[in-house]
Amino acid sequence: MSEKLAKTYDPKAFEEKIYQHWMDKDYFKADANSDKPAYSIVLPPPNITGQLHIGHALDHTLQDILIRWKRMQGYETLWQPGTDHASISTEVKVVEKLKKEEGLTKKDVGREGFLNRAWSWRDEYGRKIVSQMKKLGNSCDWSRERFTMDDGLNDAVTEVFIRLYEKGLIYKGNRIINWCPSCRTSLSDAEVDHHDKKGNFWYVKYPVKDSDEFVIIATTRPETMLGDTAIAVHPEDERYQHLIGKVAILPLLNREIPIIADEYVDQEMGTGALKITPSHDPNDFEIGLRHDLEQIMVLDEEAKVNERGEQYQGLDRYAARKVIVKDLEAEKLVSKIKEHDHSVGQCSRCSTVVEPITSEQWFVKMETLAKPAMEVVNNKEIQFVPDRFSKTYLSWLENIRDWCISRQLWWGHRIPAYYCTKCDEIMVSKKAPTQCAKCESKDIVQDEDVLDTWFSSALWPFSTLGWPEETMELNKFYPTDVLVTGYDIIFFWVVRMAFSGLEFMDEIPFKHVLVHGLVRDAEGRKMSKSLGNGIDPIEAIEEFGADALRFTLITGNTPGNDMRFHLERLESSRNFANKLWNATRFVLMNSEDSPVNFNDVKNHLNTTDYWIISRFNQVTRDVTENMDRFELGIALQKIYDFVWNEYCDWYIEFSKTRLYGEEPKEKRAAQYTLNHILENILKILHPYMPFITEEIWQNIKEDYSSVIVAPWPEYNEKAHFPKEEGEVALVMEIIKNLRNIRSDMNVAPSRKAKLMIHTEDKSKKEIANRHLSYFKSLAGVSEMEILKDPDSVPKDAVSAVVEGIDLFIPLEDLLDIEKELKRLGEEKKKYQKEVKRAEGKLQNQGFIKKAPESLVEEEKEKVEKYRKMLKTIEDRLNQLQRRS
Repeated sequence: MSEKLAKTYDPKAFEEKIYQHWMDKDYFKADANSDKPAYSIVLPPPNITGQLHIGHALDHTLQDILIRWKRMQGYETLWQPGTDHASISTEVKVVEKLKKEEGLTKKDVGREGFLNRAWSWRDEYGRKIVSQMKKLGNSCDWSRERFTMDDGLNDAVTEVFIRLYEKGLIYKGNRIINWCPSCRTSLSDAEVDHHDKKGNFWYVKYPVKDSDEFVIIATTRPETMLGDTAIAVHPEDERYQHLIGKVAILPLLNREIPIIADEYVDQEMGTGALKITPSHDPNDFEIGLRHDLEQIMVLDEEAKVNERGEQYQGLDRYAARKVIVKDLEAEKLVSKIKEHDHSVGQCSRCSTVVEPITSEQWFVKMETLAKPAMEVVNNKEIQFVPDRFSKTYLSWLENIRDWCISRQLWWGHRIPAYYCTKCDEIMVSKKAPTQCAKCESKDIVQDEDVLDTWFSSALWPFSTLGWPEETMELNKFYPTDVLVTGYDIIFFWVVRMAFSGLEFMDEIPFKHVLVHGLVRDAEGRKMSKSLGNGIDPIEAIEEFGADALRFTLITGNTPGNDMRFHLERLESSRNFANKLWNATRFVLMNSEDSPVNFNDVKNHLNTTDYWIISRFNQVTRDVTENMDRFELGIALQKIYDFVWNEYCDWYIEFSKTRLYGEEPKEKRAAQYTLNHILENILKILHPYMPFITEEIWQNIKEDYSSVIVAPWPEYNEKAHFPKEEGEVALVMEIIKNLRNIRSDMNVAPSRKAKLMIHTEDKSKKEIANRHLSYFKSLAGVSEMEILKDPDSVPKDAVSAVVEGIDLFIPLEDLLDIEKELKRLGEEKKKYQKEVKRAEGKLQNQGFIKKAPESLVEEEKEKVEKYRKMLKTIEDRLNQLQRRS
């Protein structure tokens, strides 16, 4: 049977073959008609803007572990795959490609021509991403793969828009929004990252009309003063009581603006007076609404000053700032400039500083939708793992503003709103109206904008299952069981799926949210192109295999925490796979052609057989409990410890005395246990390392069935053998102590030594006698004597104590004392010479003065090291001389 498994572990030789085997057998397909209990996960759809990164690899591995585990537990599992159109990101990529390869712009090719190129991009990169997911081992139901812009999902998006619009929860209005001058589109609050930046407060003097007074305003953005329409002070601020209701003159443009009172103003901030620019600040916008102020937008879509900025028209916002400050200083209207750190919003995609501007956009009213989404987390219907991330979710909903959902792009779900060019009537419908519902004009045009990417992603848990149709899949697999995601998109995506599921399905979209951290480099830095510290998961798979990458990503991983990725750990993970591979080859080489039946050997199982069966039984319980709590990293560590330490390092070694012995029934019992535990190791390890476990499974199972559908091991009280566990633990401890003695004394492996033991415990004497063969084969024991009187121990014996048992080995059995004395004497001379040389060097003032400090420290460390080694040798010499 050993010829079935290759001599060396080479994942390239079988990973692709194994994956194709799973696909051919339809093991990943979910049956909506099945009477098995359902377990489902939706894959967070990767963007079609490139290739998978190491964060995707972690996210997907966690999901695959859960889905494979539940499949083995007997659930009808669905892991729903798909990709996201990523509206802004993809449009930017296609625009760049269009310019680079054809020298054209969007406008040059027109909307239809541009969309054709975008779909070509999707076909190329969407397929590439799916191919990469398969290399990782994703056991998704690929027959159900979806794309956020395919026909079915497009119908769902349109349906949701229309329902929310008819319910009064979607409206079009002129409100303050975030604008990215680079992407040339509006952004939701969730798409803006805030960073502290160094800046200034410019204290600008605004003259009060018909007086010699000035109101001094502190501003960080002088360029926006071109759009000022008022000055606001607190109604109870005594400094400004006499000015409320009067008029100030806007510097440089000489426009009259009112001085108003509003309780929003913080009397302690700056000078206690605010410039109000309703079109360029969200708080000013609200103040402007309360006081019916004019909205003057002075920056265009490229963040350049428009015609309302008069003499500054055409200047970039930052160039305008410099010129405006210079002009204010020339007119002596700047009282002081003070350094000030402040939070600046940046586009999360391109990092351009966003501009708050007033714009006519489409919005979703959030207050009605947010309330039930908060309740399901507060009452634990949706549970976050770890729970601390529920605060992130709730704090976002508590402070949520209406969601701007329109984007000034071409790639995406086009807004299903139509306008009559004659009477401006707005009509929302699935298809373009043939005439105006109000004036019957046939001049109808569709809204040019598309919807925010997250609008369609919010529907993912149910739109992928066929909604708005009532499908069998929807009834079987919704709500999903767990969402696996990073903490960085809780408010982008998790929140929106929650309120969308509640609104349209009247049910939560998932029961648990398993939050993982970021994968950082070995130094703890975030991976990025600029740092050049990214890890390509496909390259890692090519070199080490998918199993090694998966193993590395999960080892030590804890929910919610960032992890550091060390390339060296890939090597360690491959070593573990190699250990399992070689252990399997040993088992196969020592197995008969026909499988061993338990009933044939049950009367010949020995203590070590019961020990390893009991230990695996306990590991099964612990691992299952850990996985139930989503502690996948802890579960994997327990599997690793069992496989490497207990099965490979101990049980296989124990088994050799019987495998190579003369008793056929004992040999068959060892063969049974080796195969039985190996088979169960493959099962419990399969979710983590699917390829190697499948390849080995198909080499040890006669019927060539797949481990992917093998039953998950369950804890069995009848397989719990505490007495045998305790007995073997004692034997292992004795062997470890004997090995330590030999190691400390540099004893050659071939040299055998007599073991003498003394204990008052009768049962421990019996244990030692029963397991003498292991002491001989694993600890270099030649024979064993049980002492009645501890005083009869030879004076030169080396000793150790293990759980009430005194262990003794005559020194002469371990060493040729005369030879050892001679060797140690030579070692002593060598280190005395090294100490003298190093001390002399450090006493040389010329060396101390001229040598670099690092070199001097190095010599000091050497002296200390040599002294310690010399002391050890001298102690050993004294000990041997006393005994010789």
